[in-house]
Amino acid sequence: MGTHMKTTIEISDPLLREARALAARQGQTLRQVVEAGLRQVVGAHKGRKQSFRLRDASVGGKGLRDGLHYDDWGKILDIAYGNRG
Repeated sequence: MGTHMKTTIEISDPLLREARALAARQGQTLRQVVEAGLRQVVGAHKGRKQSFRLRDASVGGKGLRDGLHYDDWGKILDIAYGNRG
């Protein structure tokens, strides 16, 4: 797989025991098991787009203007869109 880099990570004792046992059952090294697991996790995230986050563009207004009520959507839409929709 090309070049390799040596690194140190902390793994919980129970997980390490499970990984070593899995490696032994499959006739693999611990390194092979860890690399396979990392490939699976990284591969699952490849191609995923980050969710779109709309920036906050709110203004410091004081709510609806006088004469409008939150339950009067027809009037609100008329004012917002006029003859455009």
